[in-house]
Amino acid sequence: MANLKEIRNRISSVSSTMQITSAMKMVSAAKLKKAQDAITAMRPYADKLTELLQSLSASLDDDSGSKYSDNREIKKVLVVAITSNRGLAGAFNSNIMKQVTLLMNETYAGKQVEFMAIGKKANDFLKKKSTVISNHSSLYEDLTFDNVSVIAEELMAQFTSGNYDRIDVVYNKFKNAATQIVMTEQFLPIVPMEGAENLSTDYIFEPSKIEIVEQLIPKSLKTQLYKSIRDSFASEHGARMTAMHKATDNATELRDDLKLKYNKARQASITNEILEIVGGAEALNN
Repeated sequence: MANLKEIRNRISSVSSTMQITSAMKMVSAAKLKKAQDAITAMRPYADKLTELLQSLSASLDDDSGSKYSDNREIKKVLVVAITSNRGLAGAFNSNIMKQVTLLMNETYAGKQVEFMAIGKKANDFLKKKSTVISNHSSLYEDLTFDNVSVIAEELMAQFTSGNYDRIDVVYNKFKNAATQIVMTEQFLPIVPMEGAENLSTDYIFEPSKIEIVEQLIPKSLKTQLYKSIRDSFASEHGARMTAMHKATDNATELRDDLKLKYNKARQASITNEILEIVGGAEALNN
């Protein structure tokens, strides 16, 4: 009977876990819908704005180019790692950590690499490996364009002051609830679009092309960073929903196996008791 009690306790424990994972799945599914709608609506605008700025920047003369397009020899790199504040999202955070480790050890080997963390998981991991200049884990408490703009301005200031020669952003791009793509995008300097030197020759610019570029580039960079964080935010909920769905399925399967094991053990126990009673009755008759 002790064995039966142990199995009953395990069944109860697995059932409780299953209820928790199922609830977390539903919560993530509800949050995913809102986050997915936000990034789906924003992505075309952000991509087109980035394309426009790349085209205009490519058409500027080298001596009149924007300060955000200054290609310097890469000696010092800043990597912005975007993760979540919480776990239980499958490989969502670990994939980002693998990518930033690859950048640090291979892509930028021999160069000074520092990090900016957006998300508690990134900060906890990176502060043990390298220098984290700032941590913006509290951003998810109020994820708005204005709050992201402050971070983008910090990045632009770091680049224009010469503190860093290149700034990359590493994040999970949302494809669907089950698929997130790890992206490494060059944030600064701005990458001119290939073959875009003559794309803007048919346009009349007022007041001037240079002034338009200088005003639009900061807005474009803020929008680009906001899109990356929004992408990561939607990916987080998709990854967590998928992970909790799998965890619920595994818990259900384990619970069913334990119930089968319990029933077999209980049947064997009852059979042994019946045999003992029959054996005792036979002994009395003899």
